[in-house]
Amino acid sequence: MAKNTLSFVCQNCGAAYNRWQGKCESCGEWNTLAEEDVSGNASVPLSVRAKRKGRLFNLESLTGESRDAPRIISGMSELDRVTGGGFVRGSVILLGGDPGIGKSTLLTQAASMLAKAKHRAVYISGEEAVAQVRLRAERLGLATAPVQLASETSVEDIIATLSEGTPPRLVIIDSIQTMWTDTVESAPGTVTQVRASAQALIRFAKKSGTALILVGHVTKDGQIAGPRVVEHMVDAVLSFEGEGSQQFRILRAVKNRFGPTDEIGVFEMTGLGLREVTNPSELFLSERDLGTPGTAVFAGVEGTRPVLVELQALVAPTSLGTPRRAVVGWDPSRLSMVLAVLEAHCGIKLSGHDVYLNVAGGLRIQEPAADLAAAAALVSSLANAPLPVDAVYFGEISLSGAVRPVAQTSARLKEATKLGFARAILPESSSADSSGTTLALHPSSSLVGVVSEIAARGKRRGPAPPPQNRDDG
Repeated sequence: MAKNTLSFVCQNCGAAYNRWQGKCESCGEWNTLAEEDVSGNASVPLSVRAKRKGRLFNLESLTGESRDAPRIISGMSELDRVTGGGFVRGSVILLGGDPGIGKSTLLTQAASMLAKAKHRAVYISGEEAVAQVRLRAERLGLATAPVQLASETSVEDIIATLSEGTPPRLVIIDSIQTMWTDTVESAPGTVTQVRASAQALIRFAKKSGTALILVGHVTKDGQIAGPRVVEHMVDAVLSFEGEGSQQFRILRAVKNRFGPTDEIGVFEMTGLGLREVTNPSELFLSERDLGTPGTAVFAGVEGTRPVLVELQALVAPTSLGTPRRAVVGWDPSRLSMVLAVLEAHCGIKLSGHDVYLNVAGGLRIQEPAADLAAAAALVSSLANAPLPVDAVYFGEISLSGAVRPVAQTSARLKEATKLGFARAILPESSSADSSGTTLALHPSSSLVGVVSEIAARGKRRGPAPPPQNRDDG
């Protein structure tokens, strides 16, 4: 019998060590090492492995007919947008998100729509019983959809069941951390089991042409739990984001071999499940604070979709030795850079002020084109100068204080025109790509000009007037 190879594997990043230690040197986490059998050959004797020979396969040339991968339309336009036009047959998607964000609700709705379209859809839950999945479907009004349900965690049993009859069009595994396989002797949920279970399910999907969706848990810092190698094994990695206090949910493509990697889909959580938002800009701007200092509308682009969102800033004097910097929905290091440029090139002293920046609606902005809108909101709050309610801002700020051009200027301006905006503050070199727009353009080559224009409209903050004594006699 082959001797099992024991090792200590980090349950956070998948790094392996020969002996136990308190801290993982790869990811820096403490108390995450667990003893596992990493041989992966516990069920195959050494004599059989030694006699096994490789099989021959055909080699093809680079020349030949290339066809687009056939896709299965899910029926949810926002989900199809993120996946690149639908589920590719034989593809594997890893879906991650915080607990309670709505992953199971989204997949239940997608499976129900595919089943109603006469496709075989299978939902396998390793965390809930079949009765619990049925209760969710009844709450969503999808109890009549012909979705096949099962509560199972054995990978071998799942593959054997799915191989009977016509291969399914869609298989949902909720979640991959609950699956286990006989090929390894580690406990379910460990890195070795997650890797081996995912590999077996992916092999089945590639052979049968079934679109497979694996649900993955996330760690406290938002990363999908388990080894990073699982993300490299799958074809697409989707992240379901959102704040618990917000009803908006963002489905973002982190990796996609069959479509764009920066596309987003917007959903709204309602009592009847997730509702698709076809115009996210109008939704994010529905509760704007018109005429309030410290608010600026940013014309951004997420994937192929232009999105207008409000940036809210608050600059207040601080009594602390170290001023506070808090940001929600944007990169904190990007905020620090904008503050440094404002102080170095524009003469804006913020060392004695607390700075708070928030992206309204729960959206997370990643592109640097939001620099100009963030700077305008910060100066507006400091100078108590309300920005024009019909203006949008976009542009990247360099360390020299110059406003650099950004991509897809025409798409940003077109979206702003559709929502009723009248002017745009944009980089000077980007104005050449704005032909055909009806907006009043205000090109800027330097941040100093934008700041001086905002500061000129400022209102001096004074102390509150004393209360008036009323004489009732």
